[in-house]
Amino acid sequence: MSFSRLQDLQDALLQQKLVTPQQLAECRAALGHGNAGCEALLKSLESRGYLTPYQSGKLARGETDGLRLGPYKLLYRNASGSFARVFRACSVEDGTMIGVKVLRQRYASDPRAVQLFRREGELGKRLVHKNIVPIHEVGTSGDLHYLTMEFVEGGNFRDFLKIRHKFSPEEATRYVIDMAEGLEYALAQGFTHRDLKLSNVLLSAQGVAKLVDFGLAGADPSSGALEEEVDRAIEYATLERNSGAPDNDPRSDLYFLGAIYFELLTGVPPYPPTRVLAERKQFSRYRDVRPIRSVDPTIPGPIAEIVNRLMHVNPNERYQSPTEVLADLRMAIGQSSSSSSSPESTEAAQPTLICVEARPKQQDSLREYFNSRGYRVLILGSVERAAQRLSPTPPTAFVVMGDAVGEDVVDVYNTLKMRCQKARTVLVLALSRKLNGYREKLQDTDFSRVLTQPVTLRDIRVAIEELRGVDTV
Repeated sequence: MSFSRLQDLQDALLQQKLVTPQQLAECRAALGHGNAGCEALLKSLESRGYLTPYQSGKLARGETDGLRLGPYKLLYRNASGSFARVFRACSVEDGTMIGVKVLRQRYASDPRAVQLFRREGELGKRLVHKNIVPIHEVGTSGDLHYLTMEFVEGGNFRDFLKIRHKFSPEEATRYVIDMAEGLEYALAQGFTHRDLKLSNVLLSAQGVAKLVDFGLAGADPSSGALEEEVDRAIEYATLERNSGAPDNDPRSDLYFLGAIYFELLTGVPPYPPTRVLAERKQFSRYRDVRPIRSVDPTIPGPIAEIVNRLMHVNPNERYQSPTEVLADLRMAIGQSSSSSSSPESTEAAQPTLICVEARPKQQDSLREYFNSRGYRVLILGSVERAAQRLSPTPPTAFVVMGDAVGEDVVDVYNTLKMRCQKARTVLVLALSRKLNGYREKLQDTDFSRVLTQPVTLRDIRVAIEELRGVDTV
């Protein structure tokens, strides 16, 4: 019901701090006394940008609920889901732009829904990372429950795909790296996302992808009925139930990261979109995904391999952690961005390194040292797993730390020599002190070298660069 008196409208505008007294007086003066009705005043305020269409529309219907939440006035509704709505808002105190997520009214009296919603906010306050939208505050206003968060000036990837249709391999890979880094950080804090999809990833105006909506992160299994009720994470439940994965399996996030990657690259979803609940619960929907290059044969091979592995229906055949897929993504982005360059200039500009080292402290030292020298680094604890990475995208160099090999060092080295020669990859073996005695059985070649203790990280780098024919600094 609309306002019957102009004074009532003016009182509401000032009481809610939707406009300032000066802005109201300006519009009243411009209208004059003869035209100063409620409808005319709202149009004048909107035309000057003092009210948004969302605000003036509610006021024209006489509605004031939902225009203010705590110290924030709501400007636009940005997104709407079955569980909550997201608004662009600003502080009435200093004008700071903020995102506000509001639990839908029909769930406000449901203790389980309120608990889940507030849990999302409390969890979000703990996740502080450049690729996760931070939650600032968990609040209530009357019977409304809301969260405030960083306002990302941009939009979600579902909206961007409607405009762009698809992204280049390099661009899509950069965004997926952002997403994987957010997942890696969250997992280090003990949480999985549980609801990863295009609409839950925002792209900022600065070109940074940010994860949003950790509402089901690490959710207690007892909340499963609520998840079904609010129509969320059905895809996760279907995949895990039918593939033998445990509850809250972090590898499930990687499957749906692959689904996002697939669609960013091709503009086509990997499985048919549907709102029909029964269809979303069909395991075949997720099991029978076509290889990405059957959809778009121009997708580079290394990137296609990453997508297909991310979306492997068997969780044991999938990447096992965000950290693992990040290593391959970073290698792929270098090759994608240099596709128009010569191989020689690419290798000199950004070489790649696979290292076999099982000790965490030494892994960190290797990663930090070679990253700071311009290498893209992948560190694995197993020689067998590392050797698998020699195809189809061979690294620049392959380094084996002797402690990760043991007494089979001679056979391992000779096998790796053949595989590295075929892959045109330089090989460096750094023996441990207890293995120094094997040195005389291990022959150097034009592309391989054995180092004995004491060995420094610089010694390893110098050996790599000498084998590559690069001037050592």
